[in-house]
Amino acid sequence: MFDALSDRLQAALGDLGRARRLDEDAVNKAMREIRLALLEADVNFQVVKDFVASVKADALGEDILKGLDPGQQVVKLVHDKLAELMGTGDSQLAFGRPPTVILMAGLQGSGKTTNSAKLALHLRRQGKSAGLVAADLQRPAAIDQLEQLGKQIQIPVYRTDTTDPVKAAVDGLERAKADGLDVVIVDTAGRLNVDEALMDELARVRDAVKPLNILLVLDAMTGQEAVNVAEAFQERIAFDGVVLTKLDGDARGGAALSVKAITGKPIKFASVGEKIDQLEVFHPDRMASRILGMGDVLTLIEKAEAAVAEDEQAEMERRMRAGEFTFDDFLQSYRMLRRMGPVKGVLKLLPGVGSQLDGLDIDEKQMARVEAIVLSMTPQERRMPHVINGPRRRRIASGSGTTIDDVNKLLAARKQMQKMMKQMGKGKMPALPPELTGGAGGRRRR
Repeated sequence: MFDALSDRLQAALGDLGRARRLDEDAVNKAMREIRLALLEADVNFQVVKDFVASVKADALGEDILKGLDPGQQVVKLVHDKLAELMGTGDSQLAFGRPPTVILMAGLQGSGKTTNSAKLALHLRRQGKSAGLVAADLQRPAAIDQLEQLGKQIQIPVYRTDTTDPVKAAVDGLERAKADGLDVVIVDTAGRLNVDEALMDELARVRDAVKPLNILLVLDAMTGQEAVNVAEAFQERIAFDGVVLTKLDGDARGGAALSVKAITGKPIKFASVGEKIDQLEVFHPDRMASRILGMGDVLTLIEKAEAAVAEDEQAEMERRMRAGEFTFDDFLQSYRMLRRMGPVKGVLKLLPGVGSQLDGLDIDEKQMARVEAIVLSMTPQERRMPHVINGPRRRRIASGSGTTIDDVNKLLAARKQMQKMMKQMGKGKMPALPPELTGGAGGRRRR
């Protein structure tokens, strides 16, 4: 996510951030690099121009130039301006008298149907009962896709045998009302391009179901074109916010950095993966921190809390503080990490870790091998790893379909993680272990 832009901005601000004294030439040089980085990221030209002018004016202000650590103040200034560019604060959905209606709009291929289901799952996790209405009658497979997704996440899907999308939306809404749902998400039809027929249909569905929220689904991979689509929709269908999809595959970030400035509408959600649970509330300040390589600890904490039960958290914290780390703990931690998402994505949320991951391939299949090795141990071996001698290692390797070398690496990794747990228990931030940055499960690209 934003890898290319992140690298360029960090390089542009690197020397500046370490500077104890600043002059206009140093600031101008950094601003030229930032301008180029944003333009290469496909950010709207006028947005880039206004952004750089605003940062430069504030960076050359007397309060910064005469203050302590002016370089760090300029880095913070760029962070705050990036966050402001993407929106101020968190933009929440509006909720009213049940059922709250959310209308999903967008072009074909933007991920509208999938993200309708993702949003329904997200809202259920917030304690709200949600339903999906299949009103996309344009694409033959859309209704079947929505029903399959609904079945997968156990969310009701309302469909009717009609060729009129307005009737399909209204009938679905009435049935959802009868079922006493809190939220109804209406999946509407898209087109390959913005056209009069699409806008007319959307307007008729909107007027019929009276949504409290209209969300425009945009494909982040299309860059500046996504912003042009947003402008066209804004002229005809006044949407309330944006759902950015495929953000995990967008190394540039032009759409995310332009859409709020151009349309005035905030990004409310970001789809960060193909899995049905990979939809995140969009936090502009956190995204700015990620772009500048500062990590995102708050999102990391939220992912961890969602991946592990409250009583498990308390027990893991107690054992961490005590410096205890058996293979049962190792297995529990691995399973929790897998629930949090792709390992590399999770690690990038740690401050200062992103740069250590450059050129590193993390083998996700290593997770399954590790689990197989641990499950091949006896309960006593998991509780007391020091009893694992040569014959036991051979037996564990044979039982897990791995090699003795794999078992040895895992034993070494557990010791390293135990050391890390002791450091964290004492309030210290440990470095990444070698087993992660080039040993078991990871390899450097050449």
